Amino acid sequence: MKRNIIAGLDLGTTKVGAVIAEQIEDKIDILGFGVAPSAGLNRGLVANIAKTSEAIKEAMGLASNRADLDVKFVNVGVAGEHITSLRHRNYVTINNQEKEIGQADINRLKEDVRTIRIPSDRQILHIIPEEFFIDHQGGIDNPIGMCGSRLEALNHVVLASTPAMQNIRKSVERAGFSVQNYILQPIASSVSVLDENEQDLGVALIDIGGGTTDIAVFHEKTIKFTKVIGVAGNQVTNDIREALGIVTAEAEKLKKEYGYALEEAIIKDEDIYIKGVGARGNIKIPISLLTQIIHVRMKELFTLIDNELRQSGFKSKIKAGIVLTGGGSLLRGITDLSEDVFGAPTRIGVPLELGAGLSDEIESPEFATVAGLIKGVPGTTSSQASINIKNRFKGNKFNVSSLIRKVQEFFDEL
Repeated sequence: MKRNIIAGLDLGTTKVGAVIAEQIEDKIDILGFGVAPSAGLNRGLVANIAKTSEAIKEAMGLASNRADLDVKFVNVGVAGEHITSLRHRNYVTINNQEKEIGQADINRLKEDVRTIRIPSDRQILHIIPEEFFIDHQGGIDNPIGMCGSRLEALNHVVLASTPAMQNIRKSVERAGFSVQNYILQPIASSVSVLDENEQDLGVALIDIGGGTTDIAVFHEKTIKFTKVIGVAGNQVTNDIREALGIVTAEAEKLKKEYGYALEEAIIKDEDIYIKGVGARGNIKIPISLLTQIIHVRMKELFTLIDNELRQSGFKSKIKAGIVLTGGGSLLRGITDLSEDVFGAPTRIGVPLELGAGLSDEIESPEFATVAGLIKGVPGTTSSQASINIKNRFKGNKFNVSSLIRKVQEFFDEL
């Protein structure tokens, strides 16, 4: 029996997420889901192939066991500061007798884009048409079936480091799988958390992960801008660790259980008890002090993104506001901080329009990317695979250092 089975693999800095789903008509049912700690990646890049492949094997094993089937091919999310993008306009002539445009002409346009000159250590990850033109008439989103002599396209071209992609492929293959498609993580996240009206009016998606923060801007239902920034949740955790003199695991726990992105969002400023290390006994600090540490880094990150949006020229196009997703969006008060920095309405993005099965398990911002990987990306190769079913930036150091000194002075007064 053949079924449309799709597998997605999100290679994160803090965790590897795997999901196996079945597409039935226009609905996707989640059959299996698995998460494994990630120790082989750093800021979206593979730093240790052996550790990365083990994490992939563990996550995919959990998903396969729950789905009671084996898969061979997976859609893999790609991120990292090596990602860049450009806009390229090209054209082809229509030579058939009826001058009717077909899929073959669209394919010729894409193949022509692949001939553009790029650095030898980079490769094209996506070619996504933003707009088509027929005989210089623009505003066309689907030219198939129309007539004309000249077909043009304005394309959003995403580039990736070839060595980085090779390391991802090797990690996946060492785990026993093959890559079906590589999909840029912010694009995958956008597929799962944005609705059509937002993409039409103009929206910026900000996916805050552990090692990277991914950005995608949509306007008039097409992607206009993508960017990956190497400042994310792990930097926040590291700031807490350095400021309070505690281990990383304890800092991460404090961030998740008591963390706020904005002091004004604190409901009650209670004291937090921190377990002592070595000869130092247990201490207590107010939630407001923890919030100050978090606030500095998160405001820095949002300011960096705001500058990127302004430089791209698309800040003024974001009429539907900001959508925050990823594990970093779970910080309390994060939407308030976003609205303060960007001056735009903000909401938290969770995966939308998932079907039955285990869908409720990934209805969380931290699983936005892996949910998008099983939906595929418009304008790219189909992400479905039929298989046989078997039983079985450095940060703003001045501000951060200044805050750390204040925290140390606080401890000196205890």
